[in-house]
Order: sequence, then structure tokens, then C-alpha cells
Amino acid sequence: MVAEIQQFIPGPAGPIEARIGNTIVEALQAPQAIAVIFHPHPLFQGTLDNKVVFTLTRAAGNLGAHTVRFNFRGVGASAGRYDEGVGELDDALAVIGWARSNWGKDLALWLLGFSFGAGIAIRAARPSSARILVSIAPPVEHLALKDEERPLCPWLVIQGGKDEVVSPESVQRWCRNLKHPPELKLYPEVTHFFHGHLVPLRATVTDFLSAHQGSF
Repeated sequence: MVAEIQQFIPGPAGPIEARIGNTIVEALQAPQAIAVIFHPHPLFQGTLDNKVVFTLTRAAGNLGAHTVRFNFRGVGASAGRYDEGVGELDDALAVIGWARSNWGKDLALWLLGFSFGAGIAIRAARPSSARILVSIAPPVEHLALKDEERPLCPWLVIQGGKDEVVSPESVQRWCRNLKHPPELKLYPEVTHFFHGHLVPLRATVTDFLSAHQGSF
């Protein structure tokens, strides 16, 4: 993945601040996908510069995906104000639309999110026809998901067993109770922000993306 550039994407509440990584296209090699990455809660210092978000971006970019990580409305230089997940979903869909218009609708869409961003990614997966979904520590106690809203693509949930923000037990129970549960990877000794565990996190995400990137 080449160095990222700053980009402002038109959004429903005004310009959305983003970092764009364009995959180098060599002879006989085409970009594999578009990866959009979602950051943690805007009211608790969540930004596009979060280390887990950067780790997800690197994992996708190293597999040949164009990448977009961005600030939800009211964060950093993005216009607007926090909208309790409603406007943030609109932001996500606007960024996805921008990416597809720039890189082509035929490229597979990968959505990757952490914490609050994982919840947005889950909700955006079906309406955007995502091909792969990765959600890290999804806030399931605040995520009402009807069966008709359930993602249809290959889906990985990663959860720390000592998460002090998102209940590991709630995540495991929520996954089990879905009609078609996602693949669940539990790190028993890991806290919410994956301190000291970013390298294995990246490896797990890379393995999942690699296993499914040729299945569509």
C-alpha cells in the first residue's frame, strides 16, 4: 500500500475527512477490492487515527485493496455533529458511494470496523452489498439487528476476553443467537484496545480476508 493522502469526501452533513490509500497497480496485477474502515465512538476520542483502525487498514491494503479510513461527522475536520449512529451510517454509505464511483463498482467491497465503528459496519454491510465484513468488539448491547438486516457476506467478529468496554459474554451470546452466526475469534487475555496484541490481530484479519477474497 502506498502512503495515504488526505481527502475530503462530500457527505450528507458536509465534507468528510478521510485518508486514502491507493494500491500500486503493477503489470498483470489489478486492485483486489475497496476496503472502508470505521473508527470507535466519536464522543470517546474515536478517530481515524486509532491504532486498531490503522491495523485494519494495513491488513486490507497489504492484500491489494484500495483503502479509505475516515472521520465520522463532528470528528477531526469532518463537518457536522454526532448523530447517535443515524447520521454516521449515512456518512458510511456516502464514503462507500464515493469509493465505488472513483475505483469502480465491480471491485469487491470490504467493510472493517472497531467498537462503535463495528456497529456501523454491520449495519452498512447489507445495504451496500459488502463482500466481506470484519467487526472488532461490536457494541452488541446497543445494536438491534433484525434478521432481514443481517449481513449476508462472510463475516468475522473478533472480541477480547478482558474487554472493559464491550462485554465479551454479551458478544458471544449475541453471535450465538443470530440465525446465521458470524465466525467468532476470542482473544481471552485481550482488553478493548488490543494493547500489545495488534500484530496477532492483523494476522487474524489478514487470514480471514485472504481466505474469502477469492470466493465471490
